[in-house]
Amino acid sequence: MDIIAADELGLDPERLERLSTTIKYDVAQQKYDGAVVMVARSGAVALQEAIGFADRAKNRVMRPDSVFCLFSVTKTLTTTTILQRIDRGELALTTRVADLIPEFGCKGKQRVTVAQLLTHTGGMSSGFPPVAPQDTGNLAAVVAATCQQGPEAIPGSEVCYSPITAHAMLAEIVRRLDGGKRSFREILAMDVFQPLQMKDTALGLPKRLIERRVPVVVRDRSEGLFPPEALESFNMFLTEECEIPAGGVVGTAADIFRFAEMLRRGGELDDVRVLSPAIIELATTNHTGQMPNGLWNYACELHGWDEFPAYLGLSFFLRGVGIFPTYFGTMATPGTFGGIGAGSTIFWVDPERDVTFVCLTAGLLEESNSLLRFQRLSDLVHAAVID
Repeated sequence: MDIIAADELGLDPERLERLSTTIKYDVAQQKYDGAVVMVARSGAVALQEAIGFADRAKNRVMRPDSVFCLFSVTKTLTTTTILQRIDRGELALTTRVADLIPEFGCKGKQRVTVAQLLTHTGGMSSGFPPVAPQDTGNLAAVVAATCQQGPEAIPGSEVCYSPITAHAMLAEIVRRLDGGKRSFREILAMDVFQPLQMKDTALGLPKRLIERRVPVVVRDRSEGLFPPEALESFNMFLTEECEIPAGGVVGTAADIFRFAEMLRRGGELDDVRVLSPAIIELATTNHTGQMPNGLWNYACELHGWDEFPAYLGLSFFLRGVGIFPTYFGTMATPGTFGGIGAGSTIFWVDPERDVTFVCLTAGLLEESNSLLRFQRLSDLVHAAVID
């Protein structure tokens, strides 16, 4: 991948260097283990760097093509398959889930819509699905268990972040609309990864990517949103057959950059159209108003934060307006959008400044600490934009 001089792209080279220096310092302090970071402007890459360790315990250095578990960045990829069906007229945001998955329509979930699943307002479980640990990557088992659960909140009444179950149901919707001919793994590969030439990305962990895999190690084991043991269990779950549409995609920073580029360009990349500009605009618009995200209830108490708006689009996180903790940096323009993954991964696009940022890290942080880490790194990127 060609690297363009930062100053040719309206970026201050010294300010951009602070990003690399900060990550290297964090790694040296063993706050986390390593990272692959990319910064681009107008699609031209100004920075692509592998820093630190892919596996500190084995002294294996990070490489630009290291393969990470993307965790909840996966949600934006799964969402793309839903948006494609809306583009084709096969599905509507107002469609009730039970109209497509009849067994879902029970215990107070009868009126839950596709839009509510995408915006985490469907009252879906905020925990892991009630299945045996070995079935966490079995989509059929997770869907069946989710259908029998009641909602945790009245659908549409609040933002209740669903780590696993909402996007399992979204994947099942796509699979059923497809006629059951393909697994969701195959749908993602054929409808998203292949058109975008995301050659090192897959749902589950294929044998061809195992050698470059970054193991899931929780470096910051403070008490927080997700138990460290639950996150590290992904080392076991992520097999070739695993299908976790909310968090089970593996991939490289370069591939996530290609996905972000497609979004930045309004749904097209290398003359291949994946989504319409209209559906991307809708997906990156705030659909949760001023409602807070229940995800952060614990962190508001832990850090003394005031309650702040969720600012969610259709699975995409948004910067929004105001001074509050944000992964995308307090200096980001309001329309900045992207995805984040448990304690480790992020990408965002700032459409106004035409800047794209990707940072995949090894050695997970507790989620609120990861937010503060990415807020700091993102602001270093914004501060480098001088023209």
